Amino acid sequence: MIIELTPIDFDALLKGSAPLNLRLVPDSAIAPPEVLEMLRRLAADIGAAFSPSAWMIVEEDEIVGLCSIVRTPRDGNIHIGYGIAPSRQGRGCTTRAIGQLLAWGRSDPRVALLSAETGIGNIASQRVLERNGFIRTGERIDAEDGPLICWEAVTD
Repeated sequence: MIIELTPIDFDALLKGSAPLNLRLVPDSAIAPPEVLEMLRRLAADIGAAFSPSAWMIVEEDEIVGLCSIVRTPRDGNIHIGYGIAPSRQGRGCTTRAIGQLLAWGRSDPRVALLSAETGIGNIASQRVLERNGFIRTGERIDAEDGPLICWEAVTD
């Protein structure tokens, strides 16, 4: 399931604690501290114009990953990113979470389209999007991440 991330939740995660009576994955971090800090800043910036903007991915009361809006929405386009603790990959957690995010988008009149990008070699992430009905719309080169595949799913 996905649960909205609040500033207080980000603070707890940065201190190594789980918010909301949840548990953290004991054997691998959901994200390094610098990534959590970057996501907190991003959520605050986007949250000033659009909310919700970040979610915890939770399985059996354990926070296994995060997903968020990674750019300020424009014309109903919500661009998302996500990640799962390495020890929880390959269990369907991400597929279920992105499915729930897509259902949220379909129920929110502000959202017309969800978009995402995956690394060319990130087959697992590509499968997550395909299983949720995302369509490959092209490729681009990112200065930091290299070659990426672009994906979209219409919500209306």
